[in-house]
Amino acid sequence: MQTWIEVPDGSPFPVTNVPYGIVSRGGGRPHVAVAIGDHVLSLAAAAGTGLLDDALRDPELGVVHRDVFDAPSLNGFLALGRPLWTAVRSRLTELLTDPSYEGALRPALVPRAEVRTHLPVEVADYVDFYCFEEHASNVGRIFRPEQAPLLPNWKRLPVGYHGRAGTIVVSGTDVVRPCGQRLVGGDPVYGSSLRLDIEAEVGFVVGTPTRLGQRVPTVDFADHVFGAVLVNDWSARDIQAFEYVPLGPFLGKSFATSVSAWVVPLEALAAARTPVPAQDPVPAGYLRPAGDAYALSLAVQWNGTTVSRPPFADMYWTAAQQLAHLTVNGATLRTGDLYASGTVSGPRPNSGCFLELTWGGRDPVTLDDGSTRTFLVDGDTVTITATAPGADGTTIGFGEVTGRILPAT
Repeated sequence: MQTWIEVPDGSPFPVTNVPYGIVSRGGGRPHVAVAIGDHVLSLAAAAGTGLLDDALRDPELGVVHRDVFDAPSLNGFLALGRPLWTAVRSRLTELLTDPSYEGALRPALVPRAEVRTHLPVEVADYVDFYCFEEHASNVGRIFRPEQAPLLPNWKRLPVGYHGRAGTIVVSGTDVVRPCGQRLVGGDPVYGSSLRLDIEAEVGFVVGTPTRLGQRVPTVDFADHVFGAVLVNDWSARDIQAFEYVPLGPFLGKSFATSVSAWVVPLEALAAARTPVPAQDPVPAGYLRPAGDAYALSLAVQWNGTTVSRPPFADMYWTAAQQLAHLTVNGATLRTGDLYASGTVSGPRPNSGCFLELTWGGRDPVTLDDGSTRTFLVDGDTVTITATAPGADGTTIGFGEVTGRILPAT
């Protein structure tokens, strides 16, 4: 497809992508926009032209939900559900590829460099899974060297933990080094984390809610999930190692989780769908069919040096299975819920966290400037990017999720 907007070669945001986000310009109010090339299209302004009315019209009530784009989060739009998400995307594709609409929409276009991006959704709940076998095995070998790498439940269900929604921040937000208790010579000591790490993940944003007691089968994944973001689940490994037995991660994870500013719709990822790797033993009935994996290519940069390129297509438990497991006990979904894949990992050196990359700090990494690292030091910056196959042979991207470490307070 061709668009009347100039899109530079290699842009992560061709017209086959059109991800959603929240932007503001100058002192203006944050509102919904989509990214296209080096520009953003204000959907608040576009809706004001009436060109989106048919796509935003509720088929039962006849109401046009024009106001959902003049809002500081995507939640109002997400709550409209799959039929309207699809209708709006189809209409936007038409508007952006038909030159006859340029005159009406050109005033709603702003260079992306002139806007500030904000957290795209008001996060209701946050769940982080643990769905890459290579990562789970590596962490098991490092944390429990005398035991089997995988615990008995790992290949029976998608293991996860309930995180903290209130500390999810948008890309570009600085992260303060956390404090807590860690073991020194076998004794607990309070202080700042000395083994600060990252986790390169992909997150899925829920739009359509459920009622208490309702379970979501794997085949209904796309009816509830709007799209995907990049996630960096910052992790204090020394705090985590002391606290995680018997109830799992807590303070070692809850201090900050960064997400990318742009939500890529599931429709944009249709060409990236790929068969899931074999699952043995056969999963429980509620986890079948497995759904799709996604052929995303991630890259992790540490102070500008690319240190890993973990393959997302190798995920053992799919996003559809994660959602089914999340709700199998009747737990509700809420608009704005976010759940993440767990660390994307592969055979070394394609790991998605520095605990694996340095094997617990044993093997330092040399950066392009000649410096060496095992874990993050104050002032370090980490940037995670990802690309995926798009429609018509294009390549689409997620933008980036980046963060800089500040000293403990």
